[in-house]
Amino acid sequence: MNLISSFTFPLTLKFYTVLRSLSPPSTFPSLRSRVSALPPPHPRSMNTSAVAPMASSSPSSDAAKEPGDLLVQYVVLRRDLIDEWPLGSTVTQGCHAAVAAIWDHRDRIDTAAYLSASNLDSMNKVTLEVKGETQIRKLAEKLTAEGIEHKLWIEQPENIPTCLATRPYPKSFIASYFKKIKLCK
Repeated sequence: MNLISSFTFPLTLKFYTVLRSLSPPSTFPSLRSRVSALPPPHPRSMNTSAVAPMASSSPSSDAAKEPGDLLVQYVVLRRDLIDEWPLGSTVTQGCHAAVAAIWDHRDRIDTAAYLSASNLDSMNKVTLEVKGETQIRKLAEKLTAEGIEHKLWIEQPENIPTCLATRPYPKSFIASYFKKIKLCK
């Protein structure tokens, strides 16, 4: 039995068992009850997560949202990999980082709001690019120092940092951290 199947199957089974036990079959549990019922993150994601939970007064806690402010998730790809790898592989790295950032910070109010049924068809992401590994590592260090919760995706088994994604934040709060990074084209 390989390592992945030994973690995936029991967690998946436990996840669906927990969801079924939350409500009668005729109703689907609310997002808040689904999020609170989820098992803790996989140990691998905790090892590569860039930021530990912070105190409520830090900028990483759910930021005060201005009226009409959008929730946005930033995804930063490496230009050198975009040029060298197949497009599908590069897009997959961004997907991994985005989903992992949401999963790791699923207990945040902004994340729950971002995933709410009313927001599901209008999620906002900004996809940016940096030149290479050095720049993505520096960005991760900067965000960690500022208390911005994010996920630096490390592709395994190569151990290559390929992409970074923040958890959802109000745009007015998070945009200033990315103003010097160019849009991915």
